[in-house]
Amino acid sequence: MSKDAIVLLKDDHKEVRKQFAAFRKPDQTPARKQAIVDKILELLTVHTYIENEVMYPRVRELLPDLEDDVLESFEEHHVADVLCVELASMDSVDERFDAKTTVLIENVEHHMNEEERDWFPKVRAGLGRKTLQELGQELLEARERAPRRPEQPSAMKKAIDAVVS
Repeated sequence: MSKDAIVLLKDDHKEVRKQFAAFRKPDQTPARKQAIVDKILELLTVHTYIENEVMYPRVRELLPDLEDDVLESFEEHHVADVLCVELASMDSVDERFDAKTTVLIENVEHHMNEEERDWFPKVRAGLGRKTLQELGQELLEARERAPRRPEQPSAMKKAIDAVVS
């Protein structure tokens, strides 16, 4: 049986949180920090892509009362996208690398907590199980074509679309 969209997105959140915890561990080498941030960038690039391409537009269409929530989420993703692009061009020995990563983590944690606490319950209440499973399948298909790095053209398009849409 396929997972529904909310379960899939929460699974992504768990993986992202694991990487955040790994980054926060003390006394890591610059190479280890770089590897963790590279993984964070990949996870966030894929996750924001599938939410922006599938989840948000479909929820916006099916549950128009959640329009403001969707628009706020697009903006929160835009902030994360900008930070990801900046981090992708930095090296772990850059003096602002840790600070920029910390700001990214704080912003993304806020976004994930808000989604899980407020938005996901509204979406679950508004959409039936069958619709959530169909959305889950669409998310899995989008994941296959999703960019893996924030500087890839389809990721940059996503960031631009979030601003001009």
